[in-house]
Amino acid sequence: MATALLFRDNAYLNATQANVIAITDRSGIILDKTVFYATGGGQPGDVGVLVGPNGLKTKIATAVYSEDKSDIIHVLAEGETLPAVGDVVSVELDWDIRLKRMRIHTALHVLTTVLPYPVTGGAIGDGEGRLDFDIPDAGLDKDAITTELMRRINTEADVSYRWITDEELEANPSLIKTMSVKPPMGTGRVRLVEIAALDLQPCGGTHINNTREIGAVAVTSIEKKGKMNRRVRIALA
Repeated sequence: MATALLFRDNAYLNATQANVIAITDRSGIILDKTVFYATGGGQPGDVGVLVGPNGLKTKIATAVYSEDKSDIIHVLAEGETLPAVGDVVSVELDWDIRLKRMRIHTALHVLTTVLPYPVTGGAIGDGEGRLDFDIPDAGLDKDAITTELMRRINTEADVSYRWITDEELEANPSLIKTMSVKPPMGTGRVRLVEIAALDLQPCGGTHINNTREIGAVAVTSIEKKGKMNRRVRIALA
């Protein structure tokens, strides 16, 4: 039975009850369902706790996908005690960290509309993030980019989702902006993230519901990472 990924339907769900269905040979915990996002697409796995039937809290340092991508493995923080298979646990996110990642991830989507160039890499942190763009010429002004980024964020655009088939995505390759990170495929369908009147691209990550929730952001640096590569870093104010 594959782990049910509750965050795909509701990124604001920060806790759930779940059953421990397996322990991996590396002491990872597999649940029948989870609110933990697993590392992927430049977004790190969530952190939080599992609360067992006796009230014991087990700290989770991150979450990763199993080798076949069917399950999410909850990775214990060092020195933590494993629950038992069959335990019913309360699965609780560190919501402050998750929300910062949701805000910055959505802001990075908007950034791709300000700088409409192929994306060669990216990373999401706790309130900061970066994208690498394939830009042949420099001449980028971080203050000007910040101003335009905030103008678009302040349109208070709704963020919504819909699904298309793998074949539909393959027939519309222009939807894919990232050159190095491919959208999650192989299950027969792919989730599209739409920011109304701004952006549409495949993405399996977590996002806020409206760009107003991003708040103030700023471009903190622009770095040259090769002849045709510019790294643009942003951070929540």
